[in-house]
Order: sequence, then C-alpha cells, then structure tokens
Amino acid sequence: MGIGIYETIGYAASVIIAISMAMSSIVRFRLINLAGASLFIVYGILIGAIPVALLNFFIVSVDIYYLRKIFSKKEVFETMQVRNDNKYLQRFLEFHAGEIERFFPGFTYRPDLNTHSFFILRDMAIAGLFLARKEEDGTLYVALDYVIPEYRDFKNGKFIFHRLGSKMLADGIKRVVTRGHTSLHQKYLKKLGFNKVSGEHYELRLTE
Repeated sequence: MGIGIYETIGYAASVIIAISMAMSSIVRFRLINLAGASLFIVYGILIGAIPVALLNFFIVSVDIYYLRKIFSKKEVFETMQVRNDNKYLQRFLEFHAGEIERFFPGFTYRPDLNTHSFFILRDMAIAGLFLARKEEDGTLYVALDYVIPEYRDFKNGKFIFHRLGSKMLADGIKRVVTRGHTSLHQKYLKKLGFNKVSGEHYELRLTE
C-alpha cells in the first residue's frame, strides 16, 4: 500500500524539523523550524489531531516572536584592530580552523600580507574576523571574512562592506576583491552586492 498525501505531509514536516535541529545558526534554526511546525499544523488539521495542530501553532508563535526580536534588535557593531602577531588572533584561527577550511578552502594565514586585520564586535561579543590587504591601486583583497555560526545572518557583511564603505573610500580603497570558494560563500557575496568577474573571483565597487 502506497503512502497517502497525509502521511507524506507528516513525514516532510518531520524531516524539516530534524534538519532545523542540525542548524548551528539560531536564525536558520528558527526559520526552518517555523516551516516544519507550520507543515505539522496542516498535518494535524488534516488527520483531525487537534492537539498536534495546537502544539505546533504554539511553536510557530514562539519562532515568529524570536525571529521578530532578532531582526528588530538594534545591535552595536564595532571593529577592533589587532596586530598580525596578536596571540588571541592566532588562537582564534586555530580554534575555528575546521570551519574556516569549510568556507575558505586552502586558507593559510599570511600575517606579512595583511594591512587590515580586525575582529567584528556585536554588542561587544566577537562575531567574526576580517583579514585583507590593500594594494597601491586602491584594491582591497580579502583573504578572510569569517563569521562564527551564531552570527551568520549577513549583518556582519553589511556592516563591513556597506556601513564601513565611506571609511574605506577615505582610506583610498575603490574596490573590494575576494574569492567565492563555495556555493554558500558565493551566495553570501552576491547578497552583499558583489559581482562575479571571473571564475571564483568577485568584486564590489565602492561608491559615495
């Protein structure tokens, strides 16, 4: 006997909820969990299981509440410049080496090449690390723009490449160039306004 439409909806909802549990980003967890719980509401109504529908309606309400709180929260962003031989910087790279390799395959720390080395702070918590070098022609080559899992909601990137844009221009930077090593990183770059120029190379032109 084949699986009916009701069972299919139930299985799909279960899979989506399971996927949400594997998310390290709280935003992705809430969004995917919201989708799974919404599907469970439909499933509960279709099979006449009102307690299932009510429980998942509550979960949907909680997810929406926290998502609204996350996206409406006014966070304070700052940068903290560090020397290229800073001990905490080196330990940070070691601790997050696996995740960095995932998004920046083959990355090797070259302190002699960095002209811009800073941590991104969100409400005084370290959310990411930015390493880049500026060339004489006004090009900033980004070697690393790493964000820890808890803060992967594009806000770090918007802060660096948009809110700090005027500061970069004042520093003589006209364009930012980086490599999109993975599909996830490429999606991130496109959302921030980078354009693909060739292969894995992406460029962002800075304007007033």
